[in-house]
Amino acid sequence: MKKIASFTIDHLKLLPGVYVSRQDNINGQIITTFDLRMTRPNFEPVMNTAEIHTIEHLGATFLRNHKDYADKTVYFGPMGCRTGFYMVLAGDLTSKDVLPLVVEMYEFVRDFEGEVPGASAKDCGNYLDMNLPMAKYIAGKYLDNALYNADDSNLIYSK
Repeated sequence: MKKIASFTIDHLKLLPGVYVSRQDNINGQIITTFDLRMTRPNFEPVMNTAEIHTIEHLGATFLRNHKDYADKTVYFGPMGCRTGFYMVLAGDLTSKDVLPLVVEMYEFVRDFEGEVPGASAKDCGNYLDMNLPMAKYIAGKYLDNALYNADDSNLIYSK
């Protein structure tokens, strides 16, 4: 079988950042998948499921309510390796195009207070597996270590 594109990226060189993972043309519409890499693969510990789940709820809520991106949001969810998230948006977009959006979303997570949206038995299949304090900590770390001073090493895959 042919190796999929995301497995051709050298994960030993990959830094936390925002990367275009792929672009697909679906019925004339470009769909861009972003790799929001929050931890350095194979060098840092992966995130635990509780904080990933919390970031997923907060990030999806943020994106689907965003004034400019609500109608462009296709998907936001975790990577199986637990080092980050995929954000799928309609449009021919670059990492630099969406960096302000990603910063805004992770500031929203970092600063969030109150009940996590959808964290109830009625709304979620595993609502008890949440950790807001750790989600906030990890969001802040991502902002400080990768997003606020992002350059090409955090925005363009190195092969």
